[in-house]
Amino acid sequence: MRTSSWLAQIIPLVEICSAASSKRGLVFTPNAEHAGDNKLWVQSGSDLIWYYNYQSTPSPAYSSLSQDQFEFIPMMWGIGSNPNDTKFLTDVRKLMDDGTKIKHVLGFNEPDTSSAYGGSNIKPVDAALAWVANFEPLGKMGVKLGLPACTGGWDSLPWLKQFLGNCSELVSTGKDKKNCTWDFLPVHWYDNFAGLASHIGEREATWPNKSIWITEYAYAHQDLKPTQEFYNQTIDYFDKLDSIGRYSYFGAFRSTNSNVGANAAFLDKSGKLTDIGSWYLGFGATGVTPESSKAALLEPTVGSLILGVIASILVASL
Repeated sequence: MRTSSWLAQIIPLVEICSAASSKRGLVFTPNAEHAGDNKLWVQSGSDLIWYYNYQSTPSPAYSSLSQDQFEFIPMMWGIGSNPNDTKFLTDVRKLMDDGTKIKHVLGFNEPDTSSAYGGSNIKPVDAALAWVANFEPLGKMGVKLGLPACTGGWDSLPWLKQFLGNCSELVSTGKDKKNCTWDFLPVHWYDNFAGLASHIGEREATWPNKSIWITEYAYAHQDLKPTQEFYNQTIDYFDKLDSIGRYSYFGAFRSTNSNVGANAAFLDKSGKLTDIGSWYLGFGATGVTPESSKAALLEPTVGSLILGVIASILVASL
């Protein structure tokens, strides 16, 4: 991991992070066996104000909630065999025509890695075609556009630069050079805080004055103490840093379903809120300790919980 000298100024740890936040959201990964868990994230007093589910349409669990109560943000997870297909654009337009106030959309999920690790595995040139076909029209309608959310790996920055270059070539005409439209940059991270801060700093240096959204993150496969310390550091850091527009911790599942380590989960195996889960909702510590997970584990630097069955469903629907 690359680090910078300014990391010496890392903020001090806090014991509990339960202060209200205007940035905090949900990476929604539903548990079909325990549908009641879904309501935990929108219970009275919850700090969560938005969610995404890796799909272009809202989750039935939150259909009774308005966008003002719990904002749904559509994502175009990947592309099929035709990069020019406009299904995502059609889905979002339909939502808007039906009265849903779509304010933001998210680009492709980890296009710089393979489907074996939960990525959408898209070549930059194909991603650019799909972006022009689906996202550029939404930008003209006033919807805020989030760039593809790459992994925290070394190839993520080159992938994004190549994608933006390809995109610019598509929208430019003759000597009239243009850039594709985008408003914020999603980031994924699953390692330590120093690496995360360095990663964010690199993005800030590359694209100054652009909002950054941390749409998947945790300190994967760690003991409980460093996991909680990392959580508290990042929450305080994100809420204080103006360049961070929003964030969503990757832990809204039971410890037995977690492929980023049991200690990162919001719930223990019986569905009780852990300290991190309760803190993230804006409540106090529970003292509930996560149990070890027996689920299959992915590499911690990959950064995705799109389980095989969820990925298969999404790919099939594209």
